[in-house]
Amino acid sequence: MKRTNRLGIAFALLAGFAALAAAQESAPVEPPRPMVLTEAVPLPGVQGRFDHFATDGKGQVFVSALGNNSVEVIDVSARLRSHSITGIPNPQGVVYATDVKKLFASSSKGLLYIYDGTTYELIKSIDFHGDVDNLRYDAATKRVYVGYGEDETGAIGTVDAITNERLDEEYKIGAHPESFQLEKSGPNIYVNLPDLKQIAVINRATHAITRWPLSIEHNFPMALDEADHRLLVVTHEPARMAVVDTATGKVIAALPCVQDADDVYYDPARKRIYVAGGEGLISVFQQKDADHYSLLTKIPTALGARTAGYFGKGKKGFDRFFLAVPARADHGAEMWIYTVQD
Repeated sequence: MKRTNRLGIAFALLAGFAALAAAQESAPVEPPRPMVLTEAVPLPGVQGRFDHFATDGKGQVFVSALGNNSVEVIDVSARLRSHSITGIPNPQGVVYATDVKKLFASSSKGLLYIYDGTTYELIKSIDFHGDVDNLRYDAATKRVYVGYGEDETGAIGTVDAITNERLDEEYKIGAHPESFQLEKSGPNIYVNLPDLKQIAVINRATHAITRWPLSIEHNFPMALDEADHRLLVVTHEPARMAVVDTATGKVIAALPCVQDADDVYYDPARKRIYVAGGEGLISVFQQKDADHYSLLTKIPTALGARTAGYFGKGKKGFDRFFLAVPARADHGAEMWIYTVQD
């Protein structure tokens, strides 16, 4: 081979390597994938929108099918719907008390339903006389906290999970309570009051109620990062993920997020926040420290999929995120199951 040919080949190879390197440098970086869709569980016959989630911690996930007047029970291991609890008008909140093996479901028609957590037979219903919504369970006191009522009748009530009786402990807050969270190491209950543009702080020890005004509106979902003294509140107008200092009540950060959100979850192991919205996205935020947050990625989902469930790692080490997808014109309702990744 002549020297000139060898030089030509060498220059061509060098040019090829340079072009490849330039292409690699200019290629778009794939966004992080904090969760991956791994399963879609069909929910045949389920119509209308969904509301809140619960789990028994042993592989069963519960979702209120508000538009279907039922609570759907998903066996996560078997990847199928194992039961449908019917006859609940407009179910909203749902919570499972693992230690007493009971399921509590709320109805916008004013009733709290109590079921056997194994057979799902109805044990009792309690009439709160007005829009029973979000529920929380305090295993330490064996009490179910019940958000209910409209306008001046809005309150957080309590039910004894052992006796199934309504208790005298009640907190009048003057508006319908949306999402609320209980401290585990302290006495406070934090309550979203969108009609008043406030967060109410209830002290269970003293029964005192403090109110924090908000400049952003329609504060519906809420999560609590108790270790860092931060409250994570999602608003609709504008669509923001706001971070509130629980020591002062001040908003220290507010980042744009998915629209029409109804659930937000804090992942303490990864310092992440997950916000599901009806816009058809999950906004995932990364907590850098207690005062600094950034959008990690947006995960496309389905229009109307605004309610979700996240409960951390299960007993077998699986880490799942659950999204309720309403029936569409060309597809039935489903429960989408994501695997959460580091």
